[in-house]
Amino acid sequence: MPATFVVVPLWQGSISSRAMSLADGAAAIRGDLPSASTIVVDVPAEAGESLGTGIRRYSALRRVRERTEELLATTAAPAITIGGDCGAVLAGVAHASRHADGDLAVLWLDAHPDLNTPDSSPSGGFGGMALRHVTGDGVDGLALDAETRVAPARLVLGGVRAIDAEEHRFIEEHGIDVLTVDDLADPSVVIAAVEATGASRVFIHIDLDVLDPSAISGLSYPMPFGVAAPTLVALVKAVVSRFPLAGAAIAGFAPSSPDAADDDLPTILRLVGALASGAAGERPASVAATA
Repeated sequence: MPATFVVVPLWQGSISSRAMSLADGAAAIRGDLPSASTIVVDVPAEAGESLGTGIRRYSALRRVRERTEELLATTAAPAITIGGDCGAVLAGVAHASRHADGDLAVLWLDAHPDLNTPDSSPSGGFGGMALRHVTGDGVDGLALDAETRVAPARLVLGGVRAIDAEEHRFIEEHGIDVLTVDDLADPSVVIAAVEATGASRVFIHIDLDVLDPSAISGLSYPMPFGVAAPTLVALVKAVVSRFPLAGAAIAGFAPSSPDAADDDLPTILRLVGALASGAAGERPASVAATA
C-alpha cells in the first residue's frame, strides 16, 4: 500500500532562533511530494502556552498532535510524517503502533536521543523530549497512551552525538541500544539491533541533524562528525528491505532561504524516496528521480 505523506510544519517544539524556518522547510519538501497522497496539518500561528507543564508552547503542540491524529484516522496506509521539529512525530508513531498491534520498533536516527523530561530539560523545548513521550512517559496530551506507546526495549538510537545526564540514565536503565555514526555505515549492525528488540515492524525517524553538516546546510543545530548522506540512504533502504515499514518521519529541515532549501532538497528527497520504497515496494514517481 503506497504511503501517505503527512506534512506537519510544526515549529513550536524548537527553541532555536531559527525555529520558524522549520515550517519553511516542511513547505519546501511538500512541493516535491505527490499531491494525491499528501495531507497537510494546519499548525496554529501562535506560539502557545506552557500551562504549567514545563514544556514551552505546550498548548500549540497538543493542538497539532490532535489535528494530526484526526487526519491520520482517515488512512490505513503507512504514514511518512514531514516536519517541522521532532515533536511532529507523536501522532505518526501512535498511528503506526496502532496498525502494527503494538509490534513495533522505533529506529531513532538523530544527533540527540530526545529522551529528556520537563524536569530534566535544560530548555523546556519539546523537541528534546519527543522520544521520551513516545514511550508513554511524559505530559498528558502528548505522551502516547497504553495502547500505542513504544516500550524502551523497542527503541534503537543511531548517530547520537550529544546525550544529557537524564537521557544517559534512562538509556542505561532500560538497556537501549545506542549505535554510533560508524555503526550506521554497516546496515547489518543496525538490522541486528532492530531484530534484537523482538519487533517485526519498524518506524524510522530521521532528524536531519544525524547527517554531517557538510551534507546539508539547513540545520538549526548542526553537529560535526555525522553520517554521510549516501550512507544514510543506503541504510534506510537496507532496513526497509528487511522490515515492513509501519511509518516514518523526517524532521529538522530549517533552510536559511529558498535558494538554500533548493540546494538541500535533492538529499532530503533521496531519503524520502528510500522510506517510501519500504511502504509500497516502489518510490512515488515525484521523488523517484532524485533517489
